[in-house]
Amino acid sequence: MAEGLHQPVSASAHRALRRAVLDHASHEHRRIFEPLLHVGVPGGEVAVLGLRRGEHTDHGLRCDLVAALVRRALRPGPPPLVWLTRSGDLEPEDVDLAWLAAARAAYAEAGLALTMVVVTRQGWRDPRSGATHRWQRLRGR
Repeated sequence: MAEGLHQPVSASAHRALRRAVLDHASHEHRRIFEPLLHVGVPGGEVAVLGLRRGEHTDHGLRCDLVAALVRRALRPGPPPLVWLTRSGDLEPEDVDLAWLAAARAAYAEAGLALTMVVVTRQGWRDPRSGATHRWQRLRGR
């Protein structure tokens, strides 16, 4: 079976991912901005790392950074979600794949199941399976 999310996603996963997109769309008003890596529960406890495009980080450093965020976000219950917020559309970018590789390694080392998505104002995309959800007009409830 392929890795990642498969559609349809569970109702709880849909709510969490919708919350991640809604929070991003309502808090980030700039057209172009640096990516942020989030680890935790959308709308709850979240550890965030600001990333600079073009800043050199090797795979080992990215793995260490993700592992540190996981340790901060780890609570009883399901493993924390990883989401990368960035500008642009939902098509895969190099930054998505670099942080996916680091998250895979960090979660494997911790013995946790990984759920990672890329979030933009339009929706979310799982970089492993390609599962995607877009909203035309996302509004808070």
